[in-house]
Amino acid sequence: MEEKMLASISPPPAIATSAAVRNNLFAAVDIGTNSFKLTIVRAEPSSGLFLAHDHLKEPVVLGLDTTSTSAPATISAASIERSLSALHRFQKFLNSYQLPPSNLRLVATSAVREASNKSQFISSVRGTLNLDVEIISGIQEARLIYLGILQFFPVFTSTVLIIDIGGGSTEFAVGLQGNILFSKSLRLGHVTLTQEFTDIISMRKHIQTEVQSCGLIEKIKNFKIDMVIGASGTIKAIEKAVFKGYTRTVGENVGLIEDFVKREWKFNKEELKSLVESLCEEEKEMEGKVKRIGFFKDREAFISAGAILLDEIFEMVGIDEMEVSGYALGEGVITEMLGQVLHGFDLNANARWRSVAKLSSRFNNKKRIQAANVCACISREIFEGLRKLNEPLDSDFSVALDDKDLEYLESASLLHNIGLHAGKKGYHKHSYRIIVNGDQLYGYSEEEIKKIGLLVRYHRKKFPKSDDLEGSSKEAKKKFVILCTILRISVAVQQSLQCLSNRIMKFKCEPEGFKLVVGENEERNQSFETVSPLEGGANALMDKELEHFRMVFKKNLSLVVASSIS
Repeated sequence: MEEKMLASISPPPAIATSAAVRNNLFAAVDIGTNSFKLTIVRAEPSSGLFLAHDHLKEPVVLGLDTTSTSAPATISAASIERSLSALHRFQKFLNSYQLPPSNLRLVATSAVREASNKSQFISSVRGTLNLDVEIISGIQEARLIYLGILQFFPVFTSTVLIIDIGGGSTEFAVGLQGNILFSKSLRLGHVTLTQEFTDIISMRKHIQTEVQSCGLIEKIKNFKIDMVIGASGTIKAIEKAVFKGYTRTVGENVGLIEDFVKREWKFNKEELKSLVESLCEEEKEMEGKVKRIGFFKDREAFISAGAILLDEIFEMVGIDEMEVSGYALGEGVITEMLGQVLHGFDLNANARWRSVAKLSSRFNNKKRIQAANVCACISREIFEGLRKLNEPLDSDFSVALDDKDLEYLESASLLHNIGLHAGKKGYHKHSYRIIVNGDQLYGYSEEEIKKIGLLVRYHRKKFPKSDDLEGSSKEAKKKFVILCTILRISVAVQQSLQCLSNRIMKFKCEPEGFKLVVGENEERNQSFETVSPLEGGANALMDKELEHFRMVFKKNLSLVVASSIS
């Protein structure tokens, strides 16, 4: 067990700033008891805007070797081999992004931390893959999880109780204004509990004994807690099960959603108890052979222990409701790296941006998030290219663009496809309704939310009319048309070339017109050729949006791609 009071969030040894600034992608590997997770984020060095870019997960299950709490476990040769295979897959994936070594950090939690042969594990990874793994303490783990949560929730000024249930341990922390006021790590994890206990009564008694004996409850009650936040794959799976109706219907209807807009990413004490009852009853009926019809995926063997553990924590600590964070340890590790790269990095500066990212992740799956992220990259490149022009555009829409306009454009890019969860037909209108009616964008005025919503509403189909912007100034209307045109062309490019996730894009202004150049990377010498329009489908859309672009900016835009991509 580990405990600390008044721990300030201080960064690790400095990383190579120059390399980090050159490449705005950062990655972290969370070597956990149940699974290994690779998190990649895009962060703008000039502003610190933070956006999840990609995510991989490998169910290594190091905790299978942890069969006793009385003595240090040994990581078996088979588990080390699985670990090396998983990390090698991560390494190959990262190579496609050409991520600088300084922008990658690997951290190991309780399974490695408690192992008797942790030195052998570290040496095997370094010798085989030339990767350095850092073993973090429970206190460090809690602190990094808090950092990750601050990138998901605007709770910098709130006193929050954080709970993260891992495979080998559960982390508790109380955080306020970027500082950890209290933290404790308990050796209670969903994998180790599943391995050690075969009946629920014994499991519950063990959990109660561990929590009561460590003084956790008394320490937490010393603080006036504003919010309780859960941050782990297990807690996210519990929230998803509650939302999907698993507590009400177990069977073929699990997963049917009638109104996604009402999802709030939280659950209460009664909903958790109902879920535990459903899980335990199903296990009893099936004699321990739990069939989840794919719902819990690789967590199906351990989800009951995780839910029972959280149920006991709710009861003993006196928790009525828990908010659920989409970000946790991996994002916290990257946040700490960014604190070294960005001078004066402010943990609370991006609350608006985080609410956009949160809304995007709430309604989009991994594939749609990646598509939206590519659109945001294209939009930013075109926007910055237009803003850098020395001479005003020869256009009726010439107007000075500023950072606020870029924020609206990137926000709309990330949210343009959230309505697809309800189907493709009219999804742009559904996306608009979610944005303007959901009250989910933190820190934006009503006027700003409407502007972002209208950009999303008109990213496809009809082009906006002046009536749609009633009440706006002449300059605001000009800006809106420019931003809308950039977003429409970005969506068209992304849909026409769906292999752009790790490509370099450059927007150029030449005498004959504008060019958007898409290449493999900056290091290689590429042969480029203009992509030939194809008949129908996405390229028909491309032709339509290129014409819109020409009408607004009075210049043609050509798409130029590396021959290997086309």
